[in-house]
Amino acid sequence: MAPKRASGAPSAIRAPHQRSQPSVLTQTYRFVTNSENAGMIRSVAAFGVAVAFLHSSFAELLVPSF
Repeated sequence: MAPKRASGAPSAIRAPHQRSQPSVLTQTYRFVTNSENAGMIRSVAAFGVAVAFLHSSFAELLVPSF
C-alpha cells in the first residue's frame, strides 16, 4: 500500500499568518458604529435617557400642581 500524502503545511507553520478573532470590545464598537444599526442605537439611547429622567427628581416637573 502506498503511503498517504501530506496535505499542506503543518499547523505550526500555518498559524502565524492566520488572523485571530476580534475582541468583544472591537466587535461591540463595530456593531455600534455600523450605519445599518443607527436607528436601533438611537432608540435604545432615547429609552435609556427617558428612564433616567423619569427615575430622577426632575420627573416631578411633569406632575401638575393644583
